[in-house]
Amino acid sequence: MIPSDHFVRFYNEVFKYLEAHGGLEDYFLAISEQQEFHCLEGFKTKGLQGVYDYYVKIRREENCGLDMVMEPGCLQLIMTRCPSLSKTMDNDAGLCLRYCDHCPGWVLPVYTKAGLYIIYDLMGYDQPQCHSWILDNLEQAKQKLQEVQKARPTAKLLKNF
Repeated sequence: MIPSDHFVRFYNEVFKYLEAHGGLEDYFLAISEQQEFHCLEGFKTKGLQGVYDYYVKIRREENCGLDMVMEPGCLQLIMTRCPSLSKTMDNDAGLCLRYCDHCPGWVLPVYTKAGLYIIYDLMGYDQPQCHSWILDNLEQAKQKLQEVQKARPTAKLLKNF
């Protein structure tokens, strides 16, 4: 098994290569298909609680600064310190400018298959933070999108609806 310090740097180099030669989006989809084995059933059967339970484990395993706020119909994931991007930024080989895209690249398809809606605010490719809202109702998701767009009009928001 390769240590996490090496793993994220390896990922970064793979992303840079695929971005330069084509195939980065396909790679993100392949990651998504693999992630389905770990979380899709829980997301489908338990909904937002299944997502919450999954990220409790991720927060512990990845030792990240992740705050979670569960509200009726909405789970907020607030990444205050992403260890993966932090390690990648501390890399003399240079940062893949699309490194952060791998997270929404795999979660958007999984949430879609689970019947959940996500708004993903990357906040910037050079800061190890992001914020997402996962909702279980399409109309609530549309309303939340309008609120986020109003609060952060220049934000790069990704969504699956």
